[in-house]
Amino acid sequence: MEPWLSQLNAGHSDAAWDLFVERYRRLALATIRRLVHDHDDVMDVFSSVCAALHANDLARLRHYVNRSAHNARFSTWLVVVVRHLTIDWLRERDGRYRPVIPTELSQMQREIYRAVFLDGRSHREAYELIASRASTAIDFSSFLREVRETYRRARVLPMMPKRDAATSICNADELASDAGDPVHSVEQADAARHVADGLAPIAPDVRVAIELLVIERMAAADIARVLGWPNAKAVYNRVYRALDSVRATLERAGIRRQDL
Repeated sequence: MEPWLSQLNAGHSDAAWDLFVERYRRLALATIRRLVHDHDDVMDVFSSVCAALHANDLARLRHYVNRSAHNARFSTWLVVVVRHLTIDWLRERDGRYRPVIPTELSQMQREIYRAVFLDGRSHREAYELIASRASTAIDFSSFLREVRETYRRARVLPMMPKRDAATSICNADELASDAGDPVHSVEQADAARHVADGLAPIAPDVRVAIELLVIERMAAADIARVLGWPNAKAVYNRVYRALDSVRATLERAGIRRQDL
């Protein structure tokens, strides 16, 4: 049994909390950084997450611990909780923004602007939504040309304000965008979407492990300790298996490494 959990079961909430933070601080921060990139914002979100987890005598942690059965590892559960709390924080922060759709756009482009840039839909989702209620048929290639024109006419990439995390998470197109070349960003939208599709079925803790190993260059043994996995070998096995799955998804879509 983990030390923080032993302290919690013994009724020592303060000691349990200190040990919990020491144990899972890096995991929480890594999860937050997947959604937030500004350092000050990361630390603000971390404080907010800690406050939520500490509230009501560690009620959220106790709720997980007291379950009769657990469908996921504690680390997996924690990643999901931190992710949701981060999204809530960003939504609250960015909810004050009231966007206005540029008047110079055509009716189709206004619908694209609303679906993609305000509602956070991917290009494919926006296409399916708009095509379903259009009076005349439109194919996806023609739709993407309208998306390109929307980028150009609305100057979306250089001028878009910060939006909530849900938009950034759901809209992989934006993650692949090149602010200096809107056309290039649209052409890469499908590739980004396929990457997101490949990552979607991967367990949250494995996605965090991928980031810690590949991006943050954390030692596999440290990742194993943070995530509660058996050892470094388990980290390598799960990460590489997940990356192989993403690679296969991309290959089925005809996307090569140089296309990303």
